[in-house]
Amino acid sequence: MSKYDDLPREQLIELLKKRDRTKKLGLVWERDEIEADNAVDANFVAATIIPDLSDKPAPWRNMVIEGDNYDALRWLRMTMAGQIKCIYIDPPYNTGTTTWVYNDRYVNPEDAYRQSTWLEFMFRRLALARDLLAPSGVILVSINDEQRARLELLMDEVLPGMRLGCFVWRTRKGGYDSGNFSKDHDFVLVYRNAGFEFAGSAKQRDDYSNPDSDERGDWTDDPLQQPKTYKQRKNGVYFIEDEETGIFYPPNPNRVWSVGRKGDKGLTGPTIEDLISERLIIFKRKGEYVVYKTMEELVAAIADGSAHKFARLDLPNLDEWIGKKIGLGSVRIKKFLKDKTEEPNPLSSMLDGIVSEESYSEEVGQTAEGTRQIRSIFGESVFDYPKPVSLLKLLVEQSTRPGDIVLDFFAGSATTAQAVMELNAQDGGDRRFIMVSSTEATADAPQKNICRDVTAERIRRLNTSDNKKFANLSAEFAYLRCRGIEFEDLDQDLAPAEVWAALETLHRLPLTRYTQAPWQEHKTEAQTLIFADRVSTDLLDHLRGVVDRRENAFVYAWAPGQITAALGDVLDVRSVRTELVGRFRQ
Repeated sequence: MSKYDDLPREQLIELLKKRDRTKKLGLVWERDEIEADNAVDANFVAATIIPDLSDKPAPWRNMVIEGDNYDALRWLRMTMAGQIKCIYIDPPYNTGTTTWVYNDRYVNPEDAYRQSTWLEFMFRRLALARDLLAPSGVILVSINDEQRARLELLMDEVLPGMRLGCFVWRTRKGGYDSGNFSKDHDFVLVYRNAGFEFAGSAKQRDDYSNPDSDERGDWTDDPLQQPKTYKQRKNGVYFIEDEETGIFYPPNPNRVWSVGRKGDKGLTGPTIEDLISERLIIFKRKGEYVVYKTMEELVAAIADGSAHKFARLDLPNLDEWIGKKIGLGSVRIKKFLKDKTEEPNPLSSMLDGIVSEESYSEEVGQTAEGTRQIRSIFGESVFDYPKPVSLLKLLVEQSTRPGDIVLDFFAGSATTAQAVMELNAQDGGDRRFIMVSSTEATADAPQKNICRDVTAERIRRLNTSDNKKFANLSAEFAYLRCRGIEFEDLDQDLAPAEVWAALETLHRLPLTRYTQAPWQEHKTEAQTLIFADRVSTDLLDHLRGVVDRRENAFVYAWAPGQITAALGDVLDVRSVRTELVGRFRQ
């Protein structure tokens, strides 16, 4: 019996369409498309808050989610699609280890095709992450040299047209590898939606000053030339006089003046007379000049090479050079710092801190820095090869603004959370984080729980640390745990607390405890969210008050018809099952 025998006609047609549009050029790996398609909706994912593992009093604006990150991403897609500004992940690098700590029910860790297993593992998670990105969002992925090419091709497949480039950063100092080559660097791949751009850096402005106490502020001087020769722009061939010294300055025959004189035809901008009257012209090497008394003297100087550098026999105004004080310096125009509206320097790399007018690089820490930071928080190395906070802080700073959401679904030691906390303390921002981590439990260590004991614990310790290095760091968070529920069992098995966590997240509200009341309410100036686990007379009376106050209310119930039958269509009343399942299967 073939695996296709039980498929409905529609699914067979869709499978054929997919194969027809399969690219002939690109990354190919072994995958079961039917199984992959079914995996997304294999069951419903619920998340519930564990109050004892959460930190600081509610409401909680940040989240730490325990569970398989494939499940967590499916829950987040249901509740937060299109809201995440920055996704950073440091996934497993497919190094060939025999123990696959990510408990993934959809990819067989015993598969002989290691590359295909890893690629499919990443493909399914990146496809979900794509749907979480805001229109101006970016996804940043750390990867080593061995897997960079495969991952880049994979991301081109999952995120077509979204590639921006990659950064390289140094993971260690030195270290010998084969071929007299040191693999002391990793990469950060950058894929983004059309509205994203890095913050960049402010341009260097050390060249601005105000030596003449100009009331218009600091200034620098720019060339007053254009890339045209005296034959191409004849109205740019004239002397500019410094009336203070009586010295005349000739144009460069190969780059004549960029402004004209009064009376020239077709002028649209200011003239040289205007610029002089507005005190915008600077004469360099002021007072230095040469005088040619006769044409014979000038011609002889041109012939022996001792003449002014701009003097030529074929100049149309050569006779004007005779008898004048010819300036040896250049003529430039004042440009004021207050008038600069240019774009910042773009971010280039993370290697050496070199800054130029074209781009800039940042020097960030190495893996050893990350290890030292873990030890300073926990007193021991509780996580292998953590990324340095300086790397993540730079990426978050360049990718977000205050108020944005940062997601890391391979959160590990929560370096990303610390980076967000430090950046918020630095600029007063209110960025939020979502850290997703599994327990990484194995048959040999069934009680192991990286999410609880490392990811969340690091944030807890930073919240209470008396170490001056971590002063002013604070981030409350809700600790959530994911579980799967069969769709046919939702009405009986989906707990009210799980519904409430999903609804608050869906409505972009900070999370609160579920109180086990007949109904739960979260009220802000902008909206009122109500979940009715049971419809009662008290609830209906309360809802009538909501209507009378004309609140912007959203009411969710298992049986919304009971509410509309009693109150009519005066409120936005929605079915819990229809709303959540519909969004889950989008």
